[in-house]
Amino acid sequence: MKILRGLTGIGTLLFILTCFMACKGQSESKDREQFAAESSSQTHTEQIAEYIRHIFQDKNGNLWLGTGGYGVAVYDGDSLTYYTNPQGFTGQQITGISEDPQRNIWFATDQGIVKYGWKTNPDGSRQFSNFPSDQYFEGQRFWSVFADSKGNVWAGAASGIYRYDGLNWTPFTLPYPEKANGDFITKSTAWSICEDKDGILWFSTNGFGAFAYDPMTKVFTQYTTEDGLADNSVDVIIEDRSGNIWFGTRHGGVSRFDGKDFVNYTQNDSIGNNEVCAIYEDSKGNIWLSSEGYGVYRYSQIKLGIGGYFTNFGEKHGLGVRAVQTIHEDIQGHIWVGGGGGLYRLEGESFLQVTRGGPWK
Repeated sequence: MKILRGLTGIGTLLFILTCFMACKGQSESKDREQFAAESSSQTHTEQIAEYIRHIFQDKNGNLWLGTGGYGVAVYDGDSLTYYTNPQGFTGQQITGISEDPQRNIWFATDQGIVKYGWKTNPDGSRQFSNFPSDQYFEGQRFWSVFADSKGNVWAGAASGIYRYDGLNWTPFTLPYPEKANGDFITKSTAWSICEDKDGILWFSTNGFGAFAYDPMTKVFTQYTTEDGLADNSVDVIIEDRSGNIWFGTRHGGVSRFDGKDFVNYTQNDSIGNNEVCAIYEDSKGNIWLSSEGYGVYRYSQIKLGIGGYFTNFGEKHGLGVRAVQTIHEDIQGHIWVGGGGGLYRLEGESFLQVTRGGPWK
């Protein structure tokens, strides 16, 4: 563990992924004319998208589905609507979704950052505020976005972090041990950003482990494999209701950190594959996580005891997504899973596929 002070310096590709790392999914990008033509001709039985990268339910119960190349799709209870460049939404690949304290929704995309502030255009369509990469971020693409409890919005770009204070976007420099160059993916790329119950901000990296930042003291703490973290390439970070920090890594499985010690769960003892890019805690306190090629696992805590047990849900349970990229629970308590293979919802102990025509309920 390295504690560092003072380095708080506030100092696009139209993606050509043909077979990028499984956690981050392939591109299904279309040019604008092709997208418009395909959207108008698609049937109700077709997938919402080949890749569902993020799932989020807003204050009105609308489901926002971030796709790997068709922008964001919104299901409002009656119909499914897509938003991408022709609809005033700057982005085709959605790499992050977050809600701020005012219930505005923020999106990280391959083309910048987008905000939805619940405004509509004269024709009744949704109105978006766009922060294009070429105007605000020197052409960088983004891989994550997070709105903290103080109203700041943090965005993970290819080579570092940006912070939005409500007026301006500025670079926020983490104390990386070395300079990472590149405009697509670097060791500094942050796939995930979160805030714990104490207000500490956590940033993943693609090779430097994870950083915890205390906004009050301006102190950074770096965690790596030397401290017990399973792998230095971290794909996702969350905090559970007990205050444990969970890390999903690219090559080392899952780490759980209680503030003092790390406990690691790997393909040698708990899960099928060490590549874990999605972790989610449901309303019952279960931890859901992806495992590349093995669908998802549900980690259930043992009541009145120590530890827990893993239950796997894969193809034999109806889950046709081997490369899971997102897990979400809706307000009715349904678990949704998305990734390479489309969108699925858990019913009982089996998953069913949800296409453009449903079933949505």
